[in-house]
Amino acid sequence: MYGTVRGVATVVGAGIAGGLVWLSTQIGQGSTGGYWAAVGILAGAGLVMAVSQLVGGWTKWGVPRISAGVFLIGFLPVLVVAGWVLLAGQPDSNWFQRHVGSWSGSIAVDGPVHDLGSMSAVLAFGLGLVFGFTFDTSGPRRPGEPVWETRAPAEPVVPAETVPAETAVVPADTAPTTVLDGDGEATESIERTPDADTQRLVRM
Repeated sequence: MYGTVRGVATVVGAGIAGGLVWLSTQIGQGSTGGYWAAVGILAGAGLVMAVSQLVGGWTKWGVPRISAGVFLIGFLPVLVVAGWVLLAGQPDSNWFQRHVGSWSGSIAVDGPVHDLGSMSAVLAFGLGLVFGFTFDTSGPRRPGEPVWETRAPAEPVVPAETVPAETAVVPADTAPTTVLDGDGEATESIERTPDADTQRLVRM
């Protein structure tokens, strides 16, 4: 089922992307406006291909979100390089085209920039595709799947010390008595020992 849904989503995405590529060929690129319109449509075609994989369950049916790591490390460098070439390849001379061309000569990359300028359609499509790769999802939690929680380790339980019965010698003139607790139960008693001069205190 998963493979079938993904296959359908892929072919639909490819059809839409192909339609966008064809549409870009119907726009005259002799002007700056037409040039950037075609670039935008081709970038949209690349984005459609990436999104089709999300829709098809590429990341197991979760809610899409932008991955900050992929956006910063993967997409931004591609945007800088592709954008540099696309700016330099504009058909009309303008401020951006002149300065990017001048800066390319200053850092000795004008040759590669000029060569890649003829592949602006591929760069635009790839730029949209890489942007689509920044979307990711962890997928929904399946029924019955255990949820792992991180908890602080429990403190060890120290057993209470057993208090041994105490035997104390008290003066003989102390009268025998019984000590009661809050519930009225005896906790200690004083018993007379065989020795008439001493008594024994017994803790219950």
